[in-house]
Amino acid sequence: MSETSPWWVRANSHVLEMALGLGLLLVGLFKVVFPILGVFGPLPPMTDTRTVSVAASAPHATASGSVTLRGSGQADLVFHAPGLGDRLLLILPGLTGAILLVVIFYVLLLTARTFHAGDFFVPQNTRRLLVIAGALLLIGTIPPALDVLTTNLLVEGTPVEQAVRTPYAMSTAAVFGCLLTAAAAAAFRRGARLREDTEGLV
Repeated sequence: MSETSPWWVRANSHVLEMALGLGLLLVGLFKVVFPILGVFGPLPPMTDTRTVSVAASAPHATASGSVTLRGSGQADLVFHAPGLGDRLLLILPGLTGAILLVVIFYVLLLTARTFHAGDFFVPQNTRRLLVIAGALLLIGTIPPALDVLTTNLLVEGTPVEQAVRTPYAMSTAAVFGCLLTAAAAAAFRRGARLREDTEGLV
């Protein structure tokens, strides 16, 4: 944005950067740093429960000493005093999604900083939008796959193993967001080319 831009336009740009920076900080702390410290560090585990699907014939509560399965349909798989491996498996799907979300916030912040010069259609923004699209696609596919894998590992060898079902459910919202972001990247690429053509005529 140029210096002649209205003050409220410049203020909106700074507010956007602050909001993205705050989102980056909060996600980084509460979804990445604290869960990791709960596994390897001084903090208590962030979670000892995994929501799972169970067979229709499964009892409403099944306990095996180290793990309890409560509910039917969508049930809570509760671990009592989980070890290091179990704690890591419990946070892995959410941690992976959070790291990808941190990448998205960071790239959005870099993109927002280019708005100060009033030049939206720069080649870097096209590439950044493609990075965001890729991260959204990974969020929609990788954490659900990790949820299936880690749930199978968590219940393996326990009495609740036969009751737990682990269907794969891709996040359609994240995949749809990936498609929209890729379309926006194509629009930015076209805008950048038009800008270059216009500059060549001057």
